[in-house]
Amino acid sequence: MSTALYRRYRPERFADLIGQEHVTEPLMQALTHDRVTHAYLFSGPRGCGKTTSARILARCLNCEQGPTPEPCGECQSCRDLARGGPGTIDVIEIDAASHGGVDDARELRDRAFFAPASARYKIYIIDEAHMVSTQGFNALLKVVEEPPPHVKFVFATTEPEKVIGTIRSRTHHYPFRLVPSRTLEDYLATVCESEEITVEPGVLAAVVRAGAGSVRDSLSVLDQLIGGAEGQHLSYERTVQLLGFTPAALLDEIVTAIAEVDGAALFAVIDSVIDAGLDPERFMKDLLERFRDLVIVAAVEDAFERRLVGGSDDQRSRLQAQADHIGLAALTRSTELVATGIADMKGPTPPRLHLELVCAKLLLPGAHDDELSVAARLDRLERNAAIHGSGAAAQQRSAAPPAPSEREPRAPEKPASKSPPKPAPKLVPAPVAPAAESEAAPAKAPEPAAESSPVPNDPAAAGGSQVAELRRMWPNVLEQVKAKRRVTWMMLLEKSEVIGVDDKQLQIGLKEPGSLKAFTQSGHDEIVRQALIDVVGLDLLVVAVLDPAVSASTAAPVSAAGAASAPAAPPPAAAAEARAAAAAIERPVVGKQPAPDNSDDEVALDDADADDSGLAGPDLIAQQLGGTVIGEIDHA
Repeated sequence: MSTALYRRYRPERFADLIGQEHVTEPLMQALTHDRVTHAYLFSGPRGCGKTTSARILARCLNCEQGPTPEPCGECQSCRDLARGGPGTIDVIEIDAASHGGVDDARELRDRAFFAPASARYKIYIIDEAHMVSTQGFNALLKVVEEPPPHVKFVFATTEPEKVIGTIRSRTHHYPFRLVPSRTLEDYLATVCESEEITVEPGVLAAVVRAGAGSVRDSLSVLDQLIGGAEGQHLSYERTVQLLGFTPAALLDEIVTAIAEVDGAALFAVIDSVIDAGLDPERFMKDLLERFRDLVIVAAVEDAFERRLVGGSDDQRSRLQAQADHIGLAALTRSTELVATGIADMKGPTPPRLHLELVCAKLLLPGAHDDELSVAARLDRLERNAAIHGSGAAAQQRSAAPPAPSEREPRAPEKPASKSPPKPAPKLVPAPVAPAAESEAAPAKAPEPAAESSPVPNDPAAAGGSQVAELRRMWPNVLEQVKAKRRVTWMMLLEKSEVIGVDDKQLQIGLKEPGSLKAFTQSGHDEIVRQALIDVVGLDLLVVAVLDPAVSASTAAPVSAAGAASAPAAPPPAAAAEARAAAAAIERPVVGKQPAPDNSDDEVALDDADADDSGLAGPDLIAQQLGGTVIGEIDHA
């Protein structure tokens, strides 16, 4: 019958105790300079070395060469107190969980005055000291405060706050800590080497995770794995199954599904988790651990070299690819959602349903308006605009329907206002699909990009991806506009479209001249700007231009190569005809007076006291809402 690992590898010197240097070094200095006090309080989580340190301290104090920080290991006292030794009657260990009453304390107090049998000191090690009753502590108070010169006390506890203050004030308190993962993993590797056990990559990391920083718990888990191993080899698959952790392949699948916003794949993974008999709460904790690793990989360039994240070379490459694909903002949001979901899992909601609800939230950063969700959306926009160069531009062209923005945007018309218009920066147009080559017209060389506003990689790809994303979110922007001013919403509904964007301004096309005129005069651009900030998080100057083809935009067919065939830009004559046709729409019906020019009236449409300059009926609608009269009904 074998002895447990945590007993076979119990340290016998302070130098062998791992992860507690903040305790062992001061104790060794006190032993070196003969400054050992009469009572100590060792506190900390279970399995971190409190009782072991108390035994080592007793060994150092009673060594024939001592008190010394390095017991000789050869004298009778050192052999008695060694690992597997018989012990000595001068070192008394008391379990306060079963001997914490007042009678036990009185008995200890009475025996303390007797001299040790053979050692230098009589040492009392009181384990689980927080279990001593208040009456018991009070009975011990006098002897702890003024003990005989041959008596030393060591109190060990996981809950030091339950030790009464009068006892704590008469001791030197040393708080022990959980052992860092890297230190503990290195220690377990030496144990496996001593036991001649080979381990696959990831096994020791799983053991350390199961041990949660406790050396004793980690050794117990490792002992269990060795006991059930085939031969002298520990496999990662067997380890994961035995400890109940989620296989790395399932975590890779769900993270990929979240990155690709693939709901079908994500919920298929959840089905696999349930079919495999895994606990949903355990799965969420493992997913949280994976997101924690991805956040560190995304935030720290050399996370693997600094051992902030472990794993084999293959696991590291997958983590790096996932972190690069998702982005730091989206990873941080996902981590918080999963952490909140774990905290809320104790309620009445069934675990599987709760897991599915959390995963649904992970797919929808646009459904929330908190800071992290907005940051995730912006991060997605920036990444779509910057990565993969022209390849991303081609993909965006195949995914987004062509619109008037795919032609060169026209310069905004001069608004009718007293103040001079602000100069508009050069816009980045949406990507233009290659038109069929014409034998009659030679190909025009592309113009060089402006040096003042460089765009990373392919400028057309960057602007096009942003235009496509803003078009997708335009209905949400209009809903926010509706909440702010209904008149503005009515003007833009089904008559506007995003046709250009850069880092300074957003250009939208309006179908009708009346809408353009009203938009530029009555503060509608500011309403759209505020809605854009609320929904997308972008603060841009909003500029409207006339584009009669807004309502005629249709989805372009996709060629066999996967690229959308966008119509070529119309010749200048056709554009002039379109502008003339749009201007003809503004003409009043026969028998009506044309609407006067109210370009100097800088008032809001929804101002009750605004002067409409005598306009009424169709003329007022044409000016204020951009409406047109398409016919009249004769009631005579």
